[in-house]
Amino acid sequence: MEKIRVLAVIPDGGNKVSMIFAHRQMNYLKESSIDVGFFMLKSRTSLKMLFSDMIAFRQKIAMFKPDVVHAHYGTVTSFFCALGAKKPLVITFRGSDLNPVTSENAFRKGLKQVLSQLSTLRAKHIICVSQGLKKRLWWRNDEVSIIPSGIDLSIFKPLPIKYARERLGLSLTDRIILFNVGKSPLVKRLDLAEQSLKFVNSHFPNTCLVKLYENIDPDDMPFYYNAADCLLLTSDHEGSPNVVKEAISCNCPVVSVDVGDVRERLAGVWPSKIVKRDPAEIGRAINEIFKLNRRSNGHNKIHEISLDRLCTEIVNIYHSML
Repeated sequence: MEKIRVLAVIPDGGNKVSMIFAHRQMNYLKESSIDVGFFMLKSRTSLKMLFSDMIAFRQKIAMFKPDVVHAHYGTVTSFFCALGAKKPLVITFRGSDLNPVTSENAFRKGLKQVLSQLSTLRAKHIICVSQGLKKRLWWRNDEVSIIPSGIDLSIFKPLPIKYARERLGLSLTDRIILFNVGKSPLVKRLDLAEQSLKFVNSHFPNTCLVKLYENIDPDDMPFYYNAADCLLLTSDHEGSPNVVKEAISCNCPVVSVDVGDVRERLAGVWPSKIVKRDPAEIGRAINEIFKLNRRSNGHNKIHEISLDRLCTEIVNIYHSML
């Protein structure tokens, strides 16, 4: 039986970590049952570059002859595919393409929303990484699959803390809180994380907040989770935060606000805690985890969202579209 040919369209963030979860998903499919091609959208702001990309995109479609085009983000990426691909289109919405972004002005936020929503009218199938994102769609809600980004359990797995810290050059004695700043400190609420650190330091003075920015090598991420005493998430908005799923898979305890699908992901995972956006409450939750001084049972709870299992669901969607 001939393989389904899928062209994955992924926005190019200009660094190795950008959209790494989309690359992992499609590379896994490429190694299994799907013939995958890639098209990197170089710009989402320059009309000149978008025009150039559209010419290259149509040439790629003509050469690769995909059965399905899969847009791995909303906004300009999905709208670009909706305009340029005369093929069955699937769109995966991942978070800030449907969620409001605090740091953006009203015009930019509104434009992104409109482009995302309009592109759904052209899609043959829609994937949202969480139930919360599905609720933000203006229409087509009955044609949505909820499929979070899968976790590669061969990469994200428990390792000895001492080994992980030595590899990263981190202190072997300090308490470490891991915090993902990414490229949006306002949305991620770095201010709230830093305020909560004051409450933690009053009980555990040798505690540091290790901040992860967008230039972190993705190959180092499993070591950061295994080096940390806990992961902290304080974001205003999320889709299905990959840092939480990856931390769980490495048995790293998690303290998080109730955002995205975190409550669902942390069900049955201990020790971990869901808290309000209050520095004192966050600090107390971290202190409780530090006092327990143990890893979580997360790796045993994460198999339902493993990369292989969720990729099977995506393959079924491709087949159903054809």
